[in-house]
Amino acid sequence: MTVTTASVDPLDLWLRRYQPSASPAVRLVCFPHAGGSASSFLPFTRQLPDRIEVVAVQYPGRQDRRSEPLVDTIEGLAEPLAGLLEAQAGPPVVLFGHSMGALVAYEVARALQRRGAAPVRLVVSGRRAPAVDRPMTVHLYDDDRLVEELRKLDGTDSQVFADPELLRLVLPVIRNDYRAVAAYAHRPGAPLDCPLTVFTGADDPTVTAAEAAAWHEAAASDVETRTFPGGHFFPYQRTAEVCGALVDTLEPLLSAGTRGVRRVRPG
Repeated sequence: MTVTTASVDPLDLWLRRYQPSASPAVRLVCFPHAGGSASSFLPFTRQLPDRIEVVAVQYPGRQDRRSEPLVDTIEGLAEPLAGLLEAQAGPPVVLFGHSMGALVAYEVARALQRRGAAPVRLVVSGRRAPAVDRPMTVHLYDDDRLVEELRKLDGTDSQVFADPELLRLVLPVIRNDYRAVAAYAHRPGAPLDCPLTVFTGADDPTVTAAEAAAWHEAAASDVETRTFPGGHFFPYQRTAEVCGALVDTLEPLLSAGTRGVRRVRPG
């Protein structure tokens, strides 16, 4: 289905609820990886209990937003999302981001904290700490080498590689997102007030144990780290385990129920 974006509420453009919950205790806002889309988190909606409302972010330039210009900076994605999330009433908000999505979620958390509407927890997955500076050149690869890189990470459906027309559509999106990550430069600032959880894959070639541990510099309190079997795309390959860990991490919020309902700040 094609969406005419000029007539759609920005909330419906950016945030997708595939299985709305009648009375959620927590709203889990999920940010996709480079080249990913909101539908990446459909399996989460099937694994997580109704008390957790899964809201998946849809970046411009993909799926039903494919007619919109791509955004080639992390901040360019984070700022509009922070504004939308700040304006929403409802249960406490937890942010979850994988890979590039971890950077977007982190910058959204920082923006919300500056606005006095911080999330109650940030969960980052498959991404080294934002202050770890490691040059990236993947966005400069030619198409063949970029495809080779994607194959190594083992997170892209093999049918994409077998369909030249589909590959022609997705490669510019993936290259754009890699460009956004490569251009990202962490700006020093106040550490996050909310608790921070780090998920990492034991065999992820893109994140070392030291780079994952460096997330502790981004938070004012202790950082919880969980390591899962698998490579870079472990959340989609071991979804049941990752969702189980999310439930364990969010249990205090789930037990609190509707007592934690979040209100929109006046003005």
